[in-house]
Amino acid sequence: MAEARTTAEGQTASRGPRLVLVVAILASFVAFLDGSIVNVALPAIQHDLRGGVTLQQWVVDAYLLTLGSLMLVAGSLSDTFGRVAILRAGLIGFAAMSLLAAFAPSAGLLITARALQGVAAALLVPSSLALITATFKGAAMAKAIGTWTAWTGVAFLIGPLAGGALVDALSWRWVFGLVVLPVLVTLVLMARLPRDAHRGSDSQAAHIDVPGAVLAALGLAGPVYALIEGQRVGFGDPFVLVALIGGLLCLAAFVVFERRAVHPMLPLRLFSVRSFTVGNLATIGIYAATGLGTLLIPLVVQEIGHLPATVSGLVTLPVTIVSLLLASFVGGLAGRYGPRPFMSAGPFVTAAGFLWMLTTREPLDVWWQILPGVVLFGLGMTLTVTPLTSTVLSEIASTEAGIASAVNNAISRVAGLIAVAFIGVITGGVLDIAGFHRVLIVVAALLVVSGIVSFVGLPKGRPAGTSSATRDQIAGGTRPGPPVK
Repeated sequence: MAEARTTAEGQTASRGPRLVLVVAILASFVAFLDGSIVNVALPAIQHDLRGGVTLQQWVVDAYLLTLGSLMLVAGSLSDTFGRVAILRAGLIGFAAMSLLAAFAPSAGLLITARALQGVAAALLVPSSLALITATFKGAAMAKAIGTWTAWTGVAFLIGPLAGGALVDALSWRWVFGLVVLPVLVTLVLMARLPRDAHRGSDSQAAHIDVPGAVLAALGLAGPVYALIEGQRVGFGDPFVLVALIGGLLCLAAFVVFERRAVHPMLPLRLFSVRSFTVGNLATIGIYAATGLGTLLIPLVVQEIGHLPATVSGLVTLPVTIVSLLLASFVGGLAGRYGPRPFMSAGPFVTAAGFLWMLTTREPLDVWWQILPGVVLFGLGMTLTVTPLTSTVLSEIASTEAGIASAVNNAISRVAGLIAVAFIGVITGGVLDIAGFHRVLIVVAALLVVSGIVSFVGLPKGRPAGTSSATRDQIAGGTRPGPPVK
């Protein structure tokens, strides 16, 4: 059975690796496009449905809440039922909920549609990455992930521009309708894929970890809800405290249960893999830092520089452009020389970009004090993100790549939410030059720590996970030998 599955996976990879990569890019592109395009429509939505600022917040937060809380469950489903099957379900669900949002007659129905969009989106990213890792191996996998990173980043480039044009020319409802088009294209291409052979073991398919799934969803939903709502009503609110404490208790129960489960949703042995653990530790600091930085830069340009929103969007474009131009190339280099030099140097380059912005003074000179730092920010993140994703998945068996990818995605999103929740504490409650400088110092410190973690924790040379023997050991529950030095 195992030999037949391995043969099927080899046939899938040989028959259409380029098509697999295109499908993976488009599937993730849909989720990223929705996240970037909706923000520009919020004022029009508020004006039309008359829901106030609370409506604006929950149009965004309902999506983030379900997306973040169901990421682990979605990754496990991907490993159990197959990548293509879960991708197809996620895409169909996403398109249906997008149309529901487009035609929503009330604020309540729009928020409900956004929450269900998040459920569907949670199925997309882990499965698309797992599809890549099941198809590409070694240096080819690193380069493929680099291409995936670059092209999915294009969603952040075109999202605000396309969304703004649709809102101005037609209606905010067309913003939700637009994302249906790439979904339809992806579904057509998926029909040409070979049979989905990317499954977990037979025992996994027969035993779905329902208690683990419930505990994971509640354990992530509670803290995520508390972080989102706590920024609006205060962290002393009883509902916020109950959600936070209850969620943390569920996470603790989840760990205890998974240690004892015969067929766990999240095999805790994954954390005995050096590259997986180090990569996720680095993820915490990197995405907490970028969550703060990407939020503050547009706000500073508009509120301190007194420039229009269009300019703030243009100032952040270099991050996406640099990624599009260099991510695939960096992925190829990381596959050849190993992730350690890139994951060590990348955060330091990113930190240098934010430290450059300490030159900001009033009156703000965006093109000298901000833009060069943003370019360094884009270069540093391009050096970091592709090797980081490859590192997390490099020593994980393809049958468990879905849950491994989901863990990394969940960590990155929660780290960003936690960082943003403390932004008022860091700035002192006032967004001025001094508060901005304090945020920049915190961001740089987080990045430097992540670079040090990568340098100390990762082995020299190419990752050990490129060998099939290592992957088989991990899939079988045994620990691999020492990493290649």
